[in-house]
Amino acid sequence: MLSVVSVRISDIYVPISRRKTLDPRKVRDLAEDILINGQKTPIRLRRDGDRFVLLEGLHRLHALSALGEENIDGFVVKGRLH
Repeated sequence: MLSVVSVRISDIYVPISRRKTLDPRKVRDLAEDILINGQKTPIRLRRDGDRFVLLEGLHRLHALSALGEENIDGFVVKGRLH
């Protein structure tokens, strides 16, 4: 079972392919919801040396960053071996 960990936002790398899908309106709406209800769903990350790579939760990551948060809740999963 995965456990939720708190990760520094500055330690998260967002791949270029993910950055292209960023919708500022969705980030704004999520930030407003997070102000009222808090972060409901953790993001998904994988470890890559000293940093983490974002797998899922781009808009949540940017919403919390826009709110001035330094940490985000996430699940750290193991990367797939090909």
